[in-house]
Amino acid sequence: MDLRIFTEPQQGATYDDLLAVARAAEQFGYDAFFRSDHYLAMNTDGLPGPTDAWITLAGLARDTSTIRLGTLVTSATFRYPGPLAVAVAQVDAMSGGRVEFGIGAGWYEEEHRAYGIPFPSLGERFDRLEESLAVITGLWETPVGQTFDHDGVHYPVSGSPALPKPVQSPRPPIVMGGMGKKRTPALAARYADEFNLPFVSVDDTVTQYERVRQACRAIDRDPESLTYSSALVLCCGRTEEEIARRAARIGRDVAELRENGLAGSPAELVDKIGRYREAGSQRIYLQTLDLADLDHLELVASEVAPQI
Repeated sequence: MDLRIFTEPQQGATYDDLLAVARAAEQFGYDAFFRSDHYLAMNTDGLPGPTDAWITLAGLARDTSTIRLGTLVTSATFRYPGPLAVAVAQVDAMSGGRVEFGIGAGWYEEEHRAYGIPFPSLGERFDRLEESLAVITGLWETPVGQTFDHDGVHYPVSGSPALPKPVQSPRPPIVMGGMGKKRTPALAARYADEFNLPFVSVDDTVTQYERVRQACRAIDRDPESLTYSSALVLCCGRTEEEIARRAARIGRDVAELRENGLAGSPAELVDKIGRYREAGSQRIYLQTLDLADLDHLELVASEVAPQI
């Protein structure tokens, strides 16, 4: 079971804050450092303001050495697929092939209004996501010396040299996820290397993973060729007082976190991770909301990770 650190910088973080967490995660042996791709804080002032996901990851690519880096997840509404393919390939090269590319349709309408980004209907957002995936993977997988064309409705491409190529061949791993019943599993089966479920119960995890497996079978893909993962908010402590202090720091109730997140003592975390493992999860993203509390990461690395 891999453990990965997942941050939400739109809630208030500088690049230096994120670098400190990424370096600590690397030092403590976590598998990866991921960040959200948002421009607007949720239920907080978000000071000093948002940081761009791929600019952040470019910096971390040079300021770390071994930990894998990615987004959970980039919004397809934020960037045209051609320039996005260039940016991700470049960050992959800057990191020596450590990038993982999470992408989704986008959902947070307020941040689109706040930064002048068009926010089409849900159906069109999924259409654009599907076409973005076709363009991005097409650009990355076109052999060097050949050109790429895409007869698309939203993103037509003609005569592209399809450069640069990412370091990872044929491309960085693609992470997709969500609870959509039809298009989400179908797109994941076609394009994803990993399917992620954020903040979902064990029972819903079982149900959605099976939808993805059925979508894989429908196109003759081995369902076990995907990695299945979960994301859960982290709140661990050695004592009840420590758990309560960490919950208060992120504005959450301990009982609610125990029910819906990954909260409690190290032994409680091991038990709950085990339940997600039985549901099919192979990887857990630990949503880390208090970026100043590096001791939190050390506690999980030393007392939870060895047991799973």
